[in-house]
Amino acid sequence: MELQSMSDALTAFTLADWQQAYRDQLQPADLLHALRQRLSVDDNAWIALASAQQLDDQLGELAALLASVEGNRERLPLYGVPFAIKDNIDAAGWTTTAACPAFAYAASEDATVVARLRAAGAILIGKTNLDQFATGLVGTRSPYGAVANAFDPAYVSGGSSSGSASVVARGLVPFALGTDTAGSGRVPAGFNNIVGLKPTKGWLPNTGLVPACRTIDCISVFALTVADAEAVARISGGFDARDPYSRQNPNSAPVGLPAAAKLAVPDVLEFFGDEQTRAVFEAALERLRGLGAEITPIDFSPFRQLAEQLYQGPWVAERTVAAGAIFSDQPETMDPVVRGILAKGPDYSACDAYRAEYLRAELARRINDALAPFDALVVPTSPTIRRIAEMAEEPVRYNAQFGTYTNFTNFADLSALALPAGLRADGLPAGITLLAPAWHDAALAEFGKRWQAALDLPLGATGRALPPQASAAQAPGCVRVAVVGAHLTGMPLNFQLTQRNAVLVEQTRTAADYRLFALPGTVPPKPGLARSQGGAPLIVELWDIPLARFGEFVAEIPPPLGIGNLQLEDGRWVKGFICEPYALEGARDITGFGGWRAFIASQAR
Repeated sequence: MELQSMSDALTAFTLADWQQAYRDQLQPADLLHALRQRLSVDDNAWIALASAQQLDDQLGELAALLASVEGNRERLPLYGVPFAIKDNIDAAGWTTTAACPAFAYAASEDATVVARLRAAGAILIGKTNLDQFATGLVGTRSPYGAVANAFDPAYVSGGSSSGSASVVARGLVPFALGTDTAGSGRVPAGFNNIVGLKPTKGWLPNTGLVPACRTIDCISVFALTVADAEAVARISGGFDARDPYSRQNPNSAPVGLPAAAKLAVPDVLEFFGDEQTRAVFEAALERLRGLGAEITPIDFSPFRQLAEQLYQGPWVAERTVAAGAIFSDQPETMDPVVRGILAKGPDYSACDAYRAEYLRAELARRINDALAPFDALVVPTSPTIRRIAEMAEEPVRYNAQFGTYTNFTNFADLSALALPAGLRADGLPAGITLLAPAWHDAALAEFGKRWQAALDLPLGATGRALPPQASAAQAPGCVRVAVVGAHLTGMPLNFQLTQRNAVLVEQTRTAADYRLFALPGTVPPKPGLARSQGGAPLIVELWDIPLARFGEFVAEIPPPLGIGNLQLEDGRWVKGFICEPYALEGARDITGFGGWRAFIASQAR
């Protein structure tokens, strides 16, 4: 295949497509050099592209990685996959500019997230444009030019992670890293019909990131599919002792949402007169209801008040501190709008900062209390979109509008997932965002995959249909348990699972050599399961219990029952209820009913 036709064929590749290409014996050097020749720095979504030498150096490192795992590409989940990073994230041998040439420096080592992606086999193909010092949600505040919307070049791409969203939306790379302080990992996703995963603060380490507001910055992930965004986040995430804001996942949150999810929505929705975006959001709510969700309005005033603190309070001073000497010594080298925002920082005192922190903590508590009865909050990713020319007229006011449903998120320590929601009447994309408390990332991703499959929109601006998605693997941070009796859905002890954030995965059956017995004298009635010749497949439910809650659950199991290993009819092994043999002597064999629910129904009759 010629290089040009080969590079054209790579458009809109997902992670699965890249993996299949290498299974088909295509070579990384051929594919990646073809891709590199297709890309151009004349495209202002890029600030820098890999040179031929940089690409060859990485290909050499990839070959060494493959040799270290004895040629098993399955151990390198991102083998040969190209990616991009926002140019406020370091990569060894590359210049970091933060979209300010006077600030630029040569990075001596990879940011932690970049190092982890490379260790998984990924190849850095370029660094992307951004609103200078990650200050803005618009994508126009850069000396490298305003990045255009992938659907209509007259409109903004959204920022500050403008370039990263653009190159993903156009299918040039399957994923890219952005950052998200005020919504920079979500607004560009909504404007370009892609997925934006804004992780829990501290999950993806910020080591090697030029800070905007260091206390609330998050490195984020853009991808064409939720599955790809989640896979990248899992590879790049995890505790890093070098980042003082890095955190350990307590593994106490759910890893999925119920089929009938309980979703909150703001009681008052503001679209600033944009009826096209309103129509897409209202249609999305109806689609969510059609998927079984229960949607309840909640008081949005504390969210709105907290959002206002980001640019109307002392946190502006944190941006001033991050810019450092450039702001104090060379202010003329900065974008005028960014410089004007940072100039407000010195106006605030330490007393102002403490008062603002007390208010932040109070509002964050109110927000998390308000969300406690729900699985997630659903909001428009942005209430409106603007033309690039309009942004020049009202750069601050329109930027603030974009942040209506994003600015509060990191202040309140929430996880977020921006999802495509459909096209407006004028053909521009609009999105929704799901928000939940910290460490609910896996739960949001699980629901996001369901949403994306149900909506079945084309990927980004590529026109490619959503490819079939592989069955989801068990999420890390949980224990999968098979329940067979009183813990089944609707049974008396099911609350012991649901109160511990366990999530129903599926109903299935055991292997064929199990027998079920009704245990006499148990309250509530319980069965005993035993592996034995002459058995039959028996109905069980699989539940994923957060790892940190599993011990509590096991502690409540009375004798003669316990938790052991149980085999399913498809060969999988999971944890499951077993029974001590002595309790089965004289117990009624109810294997013929095929499961506990049928036996209970027979007793009722």
